[in-house]
This record gives sequence, structure tokens and C-alpha cells, in this order.
Amino acid sequence: MSEVTILKMGKNIIVPIQVELHDRAALRLQEDILKKIEETESTGLIIDVSAVSVVDSFLGRLLGETAKMARLIGAETVLVGMKKEVVITLIQLGMVIKDLHTSINIEDGMVLLEKLKSGRPSIKEQEV
Repeated sequence: MSEVTILKMGKNIIVPIQVELHDRAALRLQEDILKKIEETESTGLIIDVSAVSVVDSFLGRLLGETAKMARLIGAETVLVGMKKEVVITLIQLGMVIKDLHTSINIEDGMVLLEKLKSGRPSIKEQEV
């Protein structure tokens, strides 16, 4: 179990990262997030990094991979709260996190998440 609390709100999961994550803790968090999505059949994931002061290339890549994995099991992802220093570092490292939607805060992230989910066919529609 990771050191980060994973909250459920309706069909969404909110992950407020309040601590700096070393590589092993980040991998454990990824596993916990995916397990929670699967167990709760959540369709949305918000990862809040507003309290994180450093996002290195490993964590940046892991966030992108987590979003892709979440999407494959039926949940759209929005990353919220990135500080300008973190954005600058990611750009300087040449990191482009594809398929990862971002928003300024959790409230705006929830609005974006609902828009993303409304434009995506449900699993039942995809099977038809």
C-alpha cells in the first residue's frame, strides 16, 4: 500500500500527492491506483501534484504511463496542480507526456474530466 491516500468521489478517483515520491513509492502508487480503478469501476482519475515540488523524468514518465493504463481499463485521467517550476523542468528534460490532460486545480480538473468522459463511448457501446 502506498503512502498516498486514494479517494473515491462518485465514479471518480482523486489522488492528492502530498509527499515527494521516490521511485519505489511511485511504482507502488501506480499499482494502487490501477487496482482501485478496477475494484471500483471508476471512469475518472484526477492526480493532484500541487504539493509536489519536484517531478523528475521517472515520475513524469510514470504519470504518463499511469494515464495510458487507466484509459485502457476505462478511466480518463487529468493531472492537476502542476507548478510552473515543475513544468519548466519537464520541458527542459524534453518530456512530452502524451495523452495526459492537465488542469490548474481539482475543481477545473473535475469539469475537464466530465467533458472527456461525456465524449467517450461507454464500454457497453464499444462492445456493440
